[in-house]
Amino acid sequence: MKSYDVQTEIKTKKTVKKFKNELSNETKGIIIRLLISFILLLLGSGEWFAPSISVTMLVIAYLVIGARIVFQAVKNILHGEIFDENFLMSIATIGAIVLKQYPEAIAVMLFYELGNVFEDIAVNKSKRSISALMEVKPTTATLVLGHQNKVVDPNVVQIGEEILVKPGEKIPLDGTVVLGNSAVDTSALTGESMPQTLGVGDVALSGSINQTGTLRIKVTKEYSDSTVAKILDLVENASSKKADTEKFITKFAKIYTPIVVALAVALAIIPSLVTSDWNTWIYRALIFLVISCPCALVISVPLSFFGGIGAASKQGILVKGGNYLEALNAVDTVAFDKTGTLTKGQFSVIETNPVGVSSDKLLQIAASVEKNSTHPIANSIQKAFHGKLLQVANAKEQAGHGLTAQLDGQAVIVGNLKAMQQAQISVKEPQTVGTVVYVASAGQFLGSIVIADVEKADAKKAIQLLNNRGIHNNVMLTGDNEIVGKSMANKLGMSSVYSGLLPENKVEIVQDLLKTSHQKNKKVAFVGDGINDTPVLTTADIGFAMGGLGSDAAVEAADIVIMGDEPSKVSKALKIAKKTRRIVIENISFALIVKILFLLLGAFGLVDMWQAVFADVGVTIIAVLNAIRLQLINFDN
Repeated sequence: MKSYDVQTEIKTKKTVKKFKNELSNETKGIIIRLLISFILLLLGSGEWFAPSISVTMLVIAYLVIGARIVFQAVKNILHGEIFDENFLMSIATIGAIVLKQYPEAIAVMLFYELGNVFEDIAVNKSKRSISALMEVKPTTATLVLGHQNKVVDPNVVQIGEEILVKPGEKIPLDGTVVLGNSAVDTSALTGESMPQTLGVGDVALSGSINQTGTLRIKVTKEYSDSTVAKILDLVENASSKKADTEKFITKFAKIYTPIVVALAVALAIIPSLVTSDWNTWIYRALIFLVISCPCALVISVPLSFFGGIGAASKQGILVKGGNYLEALNAVDTVAFDKTGTLTKGQFSVIETNPVGVSSDKLLQIAASVEKNSTHPIANSIQKAFHGKLLQVANAKEQAGHGLTAQLDGQAVIVGNLKAMQQAQISVKEPQTVGTVVYVASAGQFLGSIVIADVEKADAKKAIQLLNNRGIHNNVMLTGDNEIVGKSMANKLGMSSVYSGLLPENKVEIVQDLLKTSHQKNKKVAFVGDGINDTPVLTTADIGFAMGGLGSDAAVEAADIVIMGDEPSKVSKALKIAKKTRRIVIENISFALIVKILFLLLGAFGLVDMWQAVFADVGVTIIAVLNAIRLQLINFDN
């Protein structure tokens, strides 16, 4: 049977549609040949015709069902690929015909092609969830041009232009809603069945399906940088990174097949030289070849990993390769970024502590400087101040500290305690638990602003699920102060927390966690969403990006992307990985045990060609059916 490699099958939406059609036609062709060959086999095996006519029917039956496989074997030999399943089947069946074992030769090809039918059905089923993601790709966009609308290719729409999306249409590009309200289906992106309500000012993600009202959207990203383009890129390359088990099976098959061919030749020649019973031992050697075909391993193992990737995609989890899915089984430590990952990142000012100025003046200075930042904390300060902003100059952001700027010729600092300490400014720390932003001007402390964030709805559940899976080392990494960090960590049930961290500090801590885990042959996963998380995502063994609301840089750096906004999906990914590994082990164990048993029985003449067919095709079909179980499992429980 053909070795399964999805990488060359899924490239674009057109390729997927074309492949589906070709797959259907190929399967129909095999079924037709199966029926014709089976009828000729029945007629040729009976006593209704003269012996010469019966033999002719049987030869035609063999050619109908086996010619394609023999031709493929010859073609592969000419390309230097000698020892594959087509070669084994061709040699075994041609040898059977030479020995006048026509029904056995035909039966081998019949069952082999029947196995191909099962494989095609299984591949199509496993591929459906992945190819369904490809369907989110928009083909047109309705561009608003003054009082006219024009249907164009999404690739030509520029940032700042506006598009119109009617009910039932896909949103073709990322943007901000400027007119209209509607319920939007984001299930293809996030795995969530509950529609989201979009109104003016809300972010609209490409690939979502508009359901109820007409939306006018101002484009914020070109198509090549859009959410849907990123998803398509991830899906197209999902199978490019093979799991170690897949690589091993590929290498194993390349070594195993020449060995069994050599053993079959030895089985045919050595006993025959002793007993002179060439027919018996050649027949046994042919049976040995049929049994030895490594189809079950070559097909079911990569199919199992791809099935796991497909099952994950249904849950809104995009795994960039089978190697990451396999690596999840060794995770014993999960480190989480706090803001935007475990918490909503929707900060609000809960307290102001002015020193020498009014609360309104303190907020005005802070908001005027923070307008130069896109950080959630900066946005919350700007929302809290409703007056006129001041003109500032030379605003600069220092990662992990805050911002500096010039206001009326005076140096202004708006940042955390580290920023104040660096400027040697004494401050009064508030007692309220929250993120504290300190404000200073001309070296004088002007006061502090306390901002609070809340945990996501399923953040506590995410940690509980990980503990239930035996992962008890769940670490929180945050740039917030120790009081805020410990308060949130205790609320969520984290095992430990590291506070007041700069991006480079997070990398150092993850490196320490890696040393500890690697000593136990375990791995460390990191979950983050912001651009500052990119170095940590690449440092960890497995990086999770909260892709639905996360930054482009984080999605690019991550190994696994959670398209929604739920940290509990980390546990779900681990569950899918564990089930995938279990099915892979089941298939390998079952295939090897049956193969070895039947090879020994075949060598001693205790099985015939029909039973050999079961040992090959039967085992393959069972292994493939076992692999597609991943598509039937409900991982929501």
